[in-house]
Amino acid sequence: MRPVHLVEITTPKKFALYGLWYGPQKAERVIIIVHGLCSTMFSSVSRELPQHLVDGKTAVLVFNNRGHDIVSKISSAKKTLLAGGAHENFKESADDLRGAVLFAKKNGAKFIFLAGHSTGCQKAVYYVHVFKKDPIVKGLILLAPVSDHSAALKTDKSQKLRKAVAVAQKMVKVGKKNELMPKEFLTPWSINDAQRFLSLYTPDSTETLFPYEQTGKKAKVLSSIKIPILVMWAGKDQYADRPSKEIARWFDANITGNHHVHIVPNVKHGFNGGEKMVATLIKARIG
Repeated sequence: MRPVHLVEITTPKKFALYGLWYGPQKAERVIIIVHGLCSTMFSSVSRELPQHLVDGKTAVLVFNNRGHDIVSKISSAKKTLLAGGAHENFKESADDLRGAVLFAKKNGAKFIFLAGHSTGCQKAVYYVHVFKKDPIVKGLILLAPVSDHSAALKTDKSQKLRKAVAVAQKMVKVGKKNELMPKEFLTPWSINDAQRFLSLYTPDSTETLFPYEQTGKKAKVLSSIKIPILVMWAGKDQYADRPSKEIARWFDANITGNHHVHIVPNVKHGFNGGEKMVATLIKARIG
């Protein structure tokens, strides 16, 4: 059994989120794990990494952001909204992360790090971009920062993506942005409403922050980040559309500030079996 505290986080926009706090209640250093698309605070990364990261000065906060599971709800005192990976508005993720960061700060943390996994990486980078004048966080950790657009192109064996995008654009235009995509477009992609589909799977969306699949396109938001960034790519990531070394080189070239890029060998997207190595690399970088 692992000692853990159940916590409630209130975001600046007054939505309630729930999480688990591993380690000392008044830690000097806090690592906040941001789960990926349709995942939860109980994902393998969120569940396994804390045991290797927690020490006398370090706590780990895992929490359910509004994109948890496929369909869920998020509530404030005034309203309840549909959420989950299918209905999430990507730009609102900054409110979720702000709530978690301020929660850690209120609990005495002097050094706060955001560790995104999968689509959580885009949220972590976007958060720092939105709050660049006062990010509070001291560094970013990007675990398997896959481009969802590139993953969609890879799995588009029947050439349905272009048609799906056109359908989603039409739905948004006629006021149906929050209706789920038609059944024929639910595979091989995740279940999404129209606006979420466009956010995830189009090349110029706000969420497409790591466009390594687009030759010559600059990662403007990523390259603007000034705080240190640690990137870890899974050597056998099943969602990668090209060799891991090629993607690692792309991140190395597109992050202009202090950064380190590592490939964790012989692990898939969830880093199963490689958690100890991931934790060792993180600790080496954050002190």
